[in-house]
Amino acid sequence: MPSSYVHTAHSKIRPPIALIPWLNAEGSLTAVLEKKAGQPLRVERSFEGYRLLTLAQKQQLDIKGAQLNRPMLAWVRESLLYGNDEQAWVQAQSIFPLPSLQGQARRLQHLKATPIGYVLFKRRRTLPSQRFIAHTDSGWQRQTRYNWYGRKILISEAFLPAFLLRL
Repeated sequence: MPSSYVHTAHSKIRPPIALIPWLNAEGSLTAVLEKKAGQPLRVERSFEGYRLLTLAQKQQLDIKGAQLNRPMLAWVRESLLYGNDEQAWVQAQSIFPLPSLQGQARRLQHLKATPIGYVLFKRRRTLPSQRFIAHTDSGWQRQTRYNWYGRKILISEAFLPAFLLRL
């Protein structure tokens, strides 16, 4: 069951009221952003490749026990999402731990400029998830741990100033 709530750990500031529905949006953020833009999102990748997971990322992925202290690789894709103007609306990061990239999930390594929402929500409108919301240097960010067919993945989306101006 998806969970929607605003959690502002270590912060006394609150997100703008108009942004809260976006931070709590269930299902595909891609779909709701495309509806707002009136056109498909443009994805500009800034990084795609293997990285070691940090301890915080392992904890967010609910990795427990001895695995927390062992190095773990993940496939990471960082990108900017553009709506209907020249300024990026969202800064996104998708983390796919290597143990999650088995079988059909291997295709997640080959998304290129395809929005992740097209793949994750192809057959279902919502997925089991847990969400964390925080204010970061990039802006208000939602981090969602999805259980996609039994595989844990972590998607972070920070709403940038250009998006906030459109609210």
